[in-house]
Amino acid sequence: MSGYSDRSVAIVGSGPGGMYVAQALLEKAPGCKIDIIDRLPSPFGLIRGGVAPDHQKTKRVDQKYTQTITENNNVRYVGNIALGRDVSLNELSAIYDSVVLAYGAPYDNKLGIPGEDKVGVFGSNAFVGWYNCHPDFKDLSPNLNISTAAVIGIGNVAIDVARVLSRTPMEMATTDIADYAMTDIDAATLKDIYMFARRGPLEAACTNNELKEMGLLDAATTVVDGSILPDDMPESMDDREKKVRMRILDTLKVLSQAKANEKRRTVHIEFFASPIEILGGERVEGIRMERTKVESGRCVGTGDTFDIRCEMVITCIGSRAEAIEGIPFNERSGIVKHQDGRVSPGVYAAGWVKRGATGTIGTNRLDSYAVTDLLIADFCGEKKPGPEKLNNLLNERKLQSVSFDDWLIIKMLEETAATAPSPRKKFSTIEDMIAGLNAAR
Repeated sequence: MSGYSDRSVAIVGSGPGGMYVAQALLEKAPGCKIDIIDRLPSPFGLIRGGVAPDHQKTKRVDQKYTQTITENNNVRYVGNIALGRDVSLNELSAIYDSVVLAYGAPYDNKLGIPGEDKVGVFGSNAFVGWYNCHPDFKDLSPNLNISTAAVIGIGNVAIDVARVLSRTPMEMATTDIADYAMTDIDAATLKDIYMFARRGPLEAACTNNELKEMGLLDAATTVVDGSILPDDMPESMDDREKKVRMRILDTLKVLSQAKANEKRRTVHIEFFASPIEILGGERVEGIRMERTKVESGRCVGTGDTFDIRCEMVITCIGSRAEAIEGIPFNERSGIVKHQDGRVSPGVYAAGWVKRGATGTIGTNRLDSYAVTDLLIADFCGEKKPGPEKLNNLLNERKLQSVSFDDWLIIKMLEETAATAPSPRKKFSTIEDMIAGLNAAR
């Protein structure tokens, strides 16, 4: 085989960051044994639980990840096993030559303003997880029998949230949105959705394709104040950026021609507005915004404030990882402490847990490949026990892990349970996944 056949690596997390490390190891260290460990029975992280249900094409990247596992005898999936709960980092470090932490950033950043602990305030990870049937957020139960919701942000996640809240069951028929979520969204009395961006149209963080979808909704109109849209790009902007920004600006100009209240729901895109307080008693009753301006590239407040009455606030302002025992953690940044990907001897970080929740799915590839180069360069000393030792440990603790073949059974059960043209009806709890698997074996 090769000089790497006596080496083993544990990758904690099966999302894009972890899967690209596995692919890099297969290319650069052939023969190395790779265990991909995930706390959920279902693999691929945000591909399943974070990508919008009406973006099924984006989810198809999981086909490549599936090939990585199924077409290589040295790669296996070990699902339903959680780092810090079922096995410690020290134990993994004793079992494998290298451990790669790639468990993502599944927790929401805080606004850091008064009132964000009120009932009716949700982070985007939780809210997206709710309508994506993620086991962690099945019981979120947001009250949608309201008149107005505020979405903080205008990145792609914020647009996903506003769009899904505006869709009809017919529009979502080909998706895998949670049944309970679609039922609540369709029955909701929700009339207005405000999207607030701290900066202006030229700094909008979304992609043009996502923004264009907001003008194509069957039962919702998206409106923008055309008076704040600039006619030209700044001369200082390079040609490539100008093209990207001009497309977004052109789409905003099209949206500015629409009128509010023409359909069941209206999405209002508001620029130059930053939240400073969430109003109300125990529950959200409104949000206080401050007008902003961009000076020398910085967003600053003007002191001019205004209030919007709303009963729900969804923050789409980025994500953070969690601290797990034994792992050095940067609380301020919400990432694992590391030096160019090295956490400690034999321990590495990749993906969002390394650099924060930035970039697209594909952005993880270059990052993961670079971390893999470090890992391979550090291989030294006597080989460690590897996968068989983990098997023994899990057996001793009577823990039921989920193999990739097991996952394929769960996947088949979800697909069989779906009503066409929906691709699958997801299990909503880990317990249901395991029960379905055990019954089907």
